[in-house]
Amino acid sequence: MDKETFLRKLTSRKFWVALVAFVSALLTAFHVSEGSIAQVTSIIMAFGSLLIYMLAESATDVASLNNKKSEEAVDDDTTDN
Repeated sequence: MDKETFLRKLTSRKFWVALVAFVSALLTAFHVSEGSIAQVTSIIMAFGSLLIYMLAESATDVASLNNKKSEEAVDDDTTDN
């Protein structure tokens, strides 16, 4: 799996919901209290939200930088004429 595919999977809401469901089922199977299960699932979702935000912001920054470089390249080509 390449880096782009892996990052896309990490930013998938479906992935995080599936992870929470899996962990919740395991904790229930091991007779963990409902309060503890709620805390663990909250932590997982908080981490997922933070990770998605960070990756989205970095993608936005990269796109902005690429646009700026493209505009500078066009400006350089225009001034050379």
